[in-house]
Formats: sequence, C-alpha cells, structure tokens
Amino acid sequence: MPPCDELVAHLPNVSAALCRDALLVPGPARSVKGRSILLRDMPSPDAKLRVLVLGGMHGDELSSTSVALHWLGLAQDQPMDLPQPVHWRFIPALNPDGLTARPPRRVNANGVDLNRNFPTPRWDREAPFYWEKRTRKDPRRWPGPRPLSEPESRYLHEEMARFKPHLIVSIHAPFGVLDFDGPTVPPARLGRLYLDQVGIYPGSLGNYGGVHKGVPVVTVELPNAQRTPLNAEMRQMWIDLLRWMSERVNQGLGEHPR
Repeated sequence: MPPCDELVAHLPNVSAALCRDALLVPGPARSVKGRSILLRDMPSPDAKLRVLVLGGMHGDELSSTSVALHWLGLAQDQPMDLPQPVHWRFIPALNPDGLTARPPRRVNANGVDLNRNFPTPRWDREAPFYWEKRTRKDPRRWPGPRPLSEPESRYLHEEMARFKPHLIVSIHAPFGVLDFDGPTVPPARLGRLYLDQVGIYPGSLGNYGGVHKGVPVVTVELPNAQRTPLNAEMRQMWIDLLRWMSERVNQGLGEHPR
C-alpha cells in the first residue's frame, strides 16, 4: 500500500491530496515492523536556521500527525517572510506502527513509549524508577530496556545529530497546552494553546533535547488526540509559531546548540 494511502486511512482531517502534496519520502530508517519513517526535507538557499517538526511519536495521538501535515502544506504553499531563511524538516509520523495499529497505540510495536527512550542523564536509574513508582508500571509509558533501544528513537537521535536543528517542534495530544524545554524565551501561546510547562520526564525528548543538548523544544499538546483543531486554528498556530521564531532570532535562536 502506498504510504499516503495507509496514513489517510487512519488520520483525521487529512485528504489524499494533502498527503500526496506533502511529497513525503522514506527516510533512512524503518520501524520495528519494517514501515518506512517518512519525511519531507525543505531546504532554503542560505538558510541558517534549521527547524525539525515532529508528529506521531505516540501512535494514538492521531491529530499530531494530521497537524504536522497541515503545517507542512502551509510551509510550502504560504511561506512567510522571516528574518532569515529556514530549512524545515518534517517527520509527521515517527511511530507508524503505533499509528496504524487497530486500535492505535501510544507505544511502538515493542511496547516502548518512545518519548521515554531518549538518553537523558542518569536514565538507567531515573527512567525505570519513574516508571515503577510514579506510573505504577503503566504499560503505555514503559521506557524500554535501555535508552535508544528502539529503531524509531535511534532514528530521531541520529537525525538530530545529522540535521543539527536549532529548534524542535514536537506535536502531541491531548492536554491542550504548550510546553517548552531549553534555552531562549518560550512562546506564550500558539493559537488557543497557552504556555503551561508540565515538567521534566526521564527519557523524554524535551529533557534530552531541551535540557541536556540545549536545543529549544516546543511541545504542542493539542486538545484532542482524535480530532484536529479547525483549519483556521491550525493556521493561526502556525503563524504564531513563525512570529515567535522571528522574535527569537534576534535573541540567539539559530546559534549553534551544544
């Protein structure tokens, strides 16, 4: 089955045309079950700002992949003037096995929560302790046997090393807030989502990228995992993101992270 056909069959508010026009291509990695992890690279001449946009890290947060695809469409069809050109890279569905499962699953095909599988400091002690004591061994939040045990998290880790993003935007659901980790001043709002930093988790991308590696990580928590916001609201969130990026360029966004 062509990748877009499989995605459209599972995603809310995504037409075949929207997915086809995204021009997604297989990346260099595959999921546990052998599915391609699709990406779209959108370089710009003389771009000094590299931004990585992620969706579908948790497979049951279907709206996150849909919003990533809508934003990709806006990035290519309605570019805005920014203080400096941006090299965008979109990975709309990091966990395709979880997304295409019936019913969709938060975890990957090995039962690992990818957003607890990144190599944060003291992972070996803190991640299992948090899972056992704080989540009471919730199977939806198992961090895995070791950091980067999963092909999907290894791929993102390697992609961060290759692409060296100055900003990561990670789309999730369903808490309906905006979270932020790392240096620079966070955005106060994107559309109707307001900043409400929810804390640091062992093995999370925000902890690894934002705190440990010094790459700002904007985590967008959509209000519903099964439905996207209205198209006008998704566009307003995108515009607010670009405005915040424009403001932050003068405060150091675009400088080399650690």
